[in-house]
Amino acid sequence: MSTVSIAARPVAALTPTPAAAAPGLDTRKLITFIFMVFGMFMAILDIQIVSASLAEIQAGLSASSEEVAWVQTSYLIAEVIMIPLSGILSRAFSTRYLFAFSCAGFTLMSFMCSTATDINQMIVWRALQGFIGGAMIPTVFASSYMIFPKEKQPIIAPLIGLVATLAPTIGPTVGGYLTDLFSWHWLFLVNVVPGIIVTIATYFLIDFDKPDTSLLQKFDWTGLFGMAVFLGAMEYVLEEGPQKNWFDENVIVWSAAASIVGCIIFFWRAFTAPQPIVDLTVFSNRNLAMGSIFSFVMGIGLYGLTYIYPVYLANVRGYSSLQIGETMFVSGLCMFVAAPIVGRLMGKIDPRIMIGVGFIGFAIGTWQASLITKDWDFWELLVPQMLRGFSLMTAMVPINNVALGTVPPSKLKNASGLFNLTRNLGGAVGLAMINTMINNRWDLHLQRLHESVAWGHVQAEEMMTNLTGAFASMGSDAAMSATKQLARMVRREALVMSLADVFLALTVLFVVLVFVTPLMQRPARKGGGDAH
Repeated sequence: MSTVSIAARPVAALTPTPAAAAPGLDTRKLITFIFMVFGMFMAILDIQIVSASLAEIQAGLSASSEEVAWVQTSYLIAEVIMIPLSGILSRAFSTRYLFAFSCAGFTLMSFMCSTATDINQMIVWRALQGFIGGAMIPTVFASSYMIFPKEKQPIIAPLIGLVATLAPTIGPTVGGYLTDLFSWHWLFLVNVVPGIIVTIATYFLIDFDKPDTSLLQKFDWTGLFGMAVFLGAMEYVLEEGPQKNWFDENVIVWSAAASIVGCIIFFWRAFTAPQPIVDLTVFSNRNLAMGSIFSFVMGIGLYGLTYIYPVYLANVRGYSSLQIGETMFVSGLCMFVAAPIVGRLMGKIDPRIMIGVGFIGFAIGTWQASLITKDWDFWELLVPQMLRGFSLMTAMVPINNVALGTVPPSKLKNASGLFNLTRNLGGAVGLAMINTMINNRWDLHLQRLHESVAWGHVQAEEMMTNLTGAFASMGSDAAMSATKQLARMVRREALVMSLADVFLALTVLFVVLVFVTPLMQRPARKGGGDAH
């Protein structure tokens, strides 16, 4: 998701100090930044480790399947509102106070989630956790360009890219282990000690900008209301739409209408308010605009593939959440290997070439996955997952650099928020489209397969005879059991075929992005942290 700022204001509090722009890596600032990155890692990881163990949370809180879905939905809605808001808050209160407060609040809400005794408490704590903690992500992106000179970005950028992509990838693994070895409470308790350490460290170490509380005197509350309704309602529609059959449900219709009204209010205030919540004029920077489009599609690839593989492994292969996490760990390992390589290549190769190569790797991986069958296991999924891991790092790091590397320091926090917002919205839109496509194609393939297994088809009748014989020990229930088994086999095959269709659609999307890459401009090679 992302952060947002305002149009040009006095920038004394925004411009890095001379020390921040000095050549070389300042040890204090590097240590400070590492603590900030770890806070961002916790915020991103938390989404995936919880999603991997919703069944255990549902059982522990005696919640329905619809109620437990709000454990994730409430977090995502709240987070998507804070990410753009964090731009102006960071300028008003400074990076130091905003980040420390955000990390402290995230840690406290994590502890409160672990103490929840019913689903309503859990939803409230999760919403607060997402809202308060959401400021950490865009603040880290903006800080990397504020405090480090441009020639050091090949070292810093892969670190951010690794965290932003690795956290969602290893989330199912970590969540599976925590739930399997301890209990679902540890999905939240695991944040407490690291959160306290990061809060204290960042409060005392961050010193590279100053607050500008004058920004609060003309705070655009109307714009904030419009943005909250616009993004919150849209996130709800995208999260719940596929499960509720979209506009067949009144709640989706009203939520979509609310999002449209909020959108109108937000854009009206963004272009008319003397000090808007979000400065949309920053998109006049072509690289930021193009980078945000690529970030949107990257969100589809990052979160969409993290979703599709578990669907296959759980519903077709029957894997547990722990087994799914262990199978998907390959992508995370490849990211670790790719990070230093990408860092070294950033200063030597046109970033647009790296982005193109990354999306080509994405496309090859999803094309191979489109050949999936019910028998695919770890080894068949190995190459597509390796391509995903290497491609994520190869594309994301230069995308960050191209998008934010040419933004003036006075607009960097605002731009970082918007840029991060596009990635999270891409993930939300991608998941909604993927779920809808799976459901629609599943129904289509079921209909076609039902025609193939109807009476009169020799192969279908032979299979029924064999299955009935296999259930002969059940006596008069053998035929019924055989019919149910055949129905399950048909549903499984239809699901696999629908997943193959989704992989193929993603392949087309990634190929299109390869051809769009030349529209970006290559950032200047030289310059310090303030030379954008």
